[in-house]
Formats: sequence, structure tokens, C-alpha cells
Amino acid sequence: MRFAFFLALTLSAQHPAKSLHPQVKEIVDGVSEERVSAIMKKLGEFGSRNTNYEPGNNASREWIAEEFKTYSPRLDVQFDVHHVTKQPRIIRDLDVINVVATLPGTTQKDQQIIICAHYDTIAMIRRKDAAPGTANSIDWIATGETPDAPGVSDNASGVALVMELARLMSKHEWAKTIVFIAFSGEEEGLFGSRGYSKAAKDTNHNIVGVFNSDIIGNDYSGDGRHVTNLVNVYSGDPADSPSRSLARYVQEMADRYYPAMKANPVFRPDRFDRGGDHTPFYNLGYAAIRFTTPVEHYGFQHSPGDTFEHSSPSYAARVVRINAAAVGSLALAPESPVVMRTNASGAVTGPNLTRGKGYDAALKWSAPSHSDDIAGYAVAVRNSTSPGWEREVFVGNVTEYSMPNLSIDDIVIGVRSIGKNGIESPIEAYILVQRNFAAPQAP
Repeated sequence: MRFAFFLALTLSAQHPAKSLHPQVKEIVDGVSEERVSAIMKKLGEFGSRNTNYEPGNNASREWIAEEFKTYSPRLDVQFDVHHVTKQPRIIRDLDVINVVATLPGTTQKDQQIIICAHYDTIAMIRRKDAAPGTANSIDWIATGETPDAPGVSDNASGVALVMELARLMSKHEWAKTIVFIAFSGEEEGLFGSRGYSKAAKDTNHNIVGVFNSDIIGNDYSGDGRHVTNLVNVYSGDPADSPSRSLARYVQEMADRYYPAMKANPVFRPDRFDRGGDHTPFYNLGYAAIRFTTPVEHYGFQHSPGDTFEHSSPSYAARVVRINAAAVGSLALAPESPVVMRTNASGAVTGPNLTRGKGYDAALKWSAPSHSDDIAGYAVAVRNSTSPGWEREVFVGNVTEYSMPNLSIDDIVIGVRSIGKNGIESPIEAYILVQRNFAAPQAP
């Protein structure tokens, strides 16, 4: 009943209109299926972009870098190099080289958004003396040396997304810094993203969102399923992790800017027994998510059959528009408020949420470091078992708020910043912190 009371209250609350921001809308509307298709086709024509196969890997990397440079002089294009020694899937010592194009931000340039995909490919060749599906059944030397691994859906489609957004977004200024990355070494063990993410963590990069697109180039599977209006968005636990919060934000912005296509949240880090270039970032605590078609075609995947003729550029372009809506909004949004308490050493001690007067929900939060562009804050709620936020109420430019007669024990509560430009930040939830039950506890 208390939760129902709050939901009824929000219906009459004064909240800034959730209008479409013209700059974000321009990016979404500007996505060119023709250009996405051309990039997918071009990358497929390099034969093989396998990390071990120098001719195709080197040539495709150079082509991607040169294309980035044509989009805008504001893009800083660099090669990011990580040395890898010989091992089962790496058939000799080599350098894994990522292509990185950085678009500097303005008022929040210390915060980074990463849009990424891997450009390397693989066409697995099985050993003739091994039974299918058994351990060590892949001939990694032959796999690395084959010139026929076009990898159009996996993952020229993702690279096309990165490049198309770089082309469009580099024509504008954004509050946050946006980093466009084509990773290599993904198929052999996420080597490019592992190297990049570790270096970013070691140098204290403030990455607020990683958008990884991998296998977004086909809309039908080998069993005949056909899906054109939905893309899976994977995000890791727990329920209100930074990754999960980012996935909810993607779904919200997709619904607002491109309702013809749905972003379908999948509440797990990735598909079963598989991973992608968002995984190293997620493991290091960054908000990192993956976009993937719900109808992967296993008959073509990781084989010479993953060609342009078996792909769907129109579907890939739809996924680009969803990313444009979410990335564009996040890049212009104010920072989220700080809802957790910390001690003198900076360690998080718990949520800044208490039972005010015994039965009220008393919320406090702190303004983020960049707060000049904030018009106010909104409080959001949902049932503890609900996948997404259900209601929110604008509470003004304050840093505390009390909800009378609302239990904090059976719902989830969060707060978001609302920018003067009308764009909202992701919602920061008040979460429980692991307690030491060896110490005395309150009854």
C-alpha cells in the first residue's frame, strides 16, 4: 500500500518534460544504412583479419585508422599496442594492435565513454585426427594462417557501428570524452581489450560507460528464427551494478528516440560460456555492456560462411541508432549524484538512506563534481523484483528528500540528475553493502 501511495504521488509530481534533445535526435536520424553496409562489405573483402594473419589484419587496421582520420580533425587517432607471446591460440610472438580514435569532451572531459567492437576474425579449422567437440580439436596454426575468414557479422558489423558513430558524433561537441575503439585479439582471448582496460585502470581513467557491439550483423538464425526489431543488451550482476544501471539507461533512451527497435536487457554478463570485449572492463568494475543479435547464426559464425551475402546491414543500422540514442544522451547528461556514504579513507560504508521518523524513507545524496549544469534531481522507485524502474518524481535542486510512510525494506530507491538541457543521468540506486556479521548487529 505504501508503494502504491508513492506511485500515485508521482503521477501528479512536477517533472521536466522528457523531450528529445535535438543533437541526439540528429545523430539517431543521421545513421546511414548505406554507409554501414559499405563498411561491412569492405571489411569482409580483406579475406581474413585474424590476429595471427598479418596481411589482412594489418591492412584492415590501417584502413580503419585512415577512415577515422577523414571524419574530423578533432578525432585523435592512435594505435594502441600490446605485445603477446606465443600460446595455444597465438601461434607466434606478436603485437596486438587496437585502433583508438578519441573525441575530447568539453565540460566533463575527464569522463570517458567507450564505443567499441573487435575487428579481428576467426574461421576455425578442426584437426582431422580429433573427434568434433573434443578438447583441443581445433588446429590453431591452420586457423591462424587461413586467408578465408571474412567475419562480416562477427564482427565487421560491430566495427561499422563504431565507425558510423565516430563519423556522426565527431561533427558535434559533447560534454564527455568519447573514445571509439576497434579492438584486435578478441577471438584468441580478448587480448586487445584486456590490455587496454588494464592500462586504463592503472592510470585511473574515469570510464563511465563501455558500449561493446559484437555480432549485430544478422537478423536470422540457422533454425529459421527471424528478428528485426530487437537487440539483446547484456549486463552483469549484481542487480544494481554500474553495468546493469547502464543497460536500463540504454533501454530508456532507445524507447524514447527509436521506438521502432527495442533494447532487450539480458541480466547476465554475456551468453553462456562466452565473452566479449566488454568483459575485462566489467571485471575491473566499469559499467560495461554488450549488444548482440538474439538470433546468432551458428552455421556461418566462425567459418568462411560469415560473408556479406549472409548478413543484414539494415538490422545493423537499427542497432547503430539505439547506440546513438544512448551514447548521445549519456555524453550530454550531467553526472549522476552520489548516493552512498564513505568513510575518511574513501571506502563505501552504506547507502545514505534511513528510516526517517521510523516509517519514512529519508534520502540524502551529494551533488557530483560537475554540478553547474544540473537543474535538479529525480527520485525513482521499483519493486525489488522488478527489472526496471517503475516511477520517478522530480524533487527539485535539493540534496535530501523524505517520503512519508514508505518502507525502504521492500523496494529499491534511486536518484538521478536532471540537466538544464533536459537530459537525465543514469539512476544511482541505494544499495546494501556487505556487513560483518561477526560484529553486533541491530535487532
